[in-house]
Amino acid sequence: MKTIAITIEEDILQRICAAHKAKGTPINRSQFIREAVRDYLERMETTAEEEREREIFRGNRRRLYQQAVALIKEQAKP
Repeated sequence: MKTIAITIEEDILQRICAAHKAKGTPINRSQFIREAVRDYLERMETTAEEEREREIFRGNRRRLYQQAVALIKEQAKP
């Protein structure tokens, strides 16, 4: 683990302290910030992966439609 220095607004620090106080847990601002950054990065990575998947679907829309129609026709046979 590396130690870094960051500048953060006073109101954000107060909100971090208030969140921990409300939960009744001892405050560890470093841990809080690490977890917040980790969560943010996971959301960014998930969003990027979802966008890549949407692009794949968009690129294969016609073929997927044709396969869906063929499957429905096959299932509709008596």
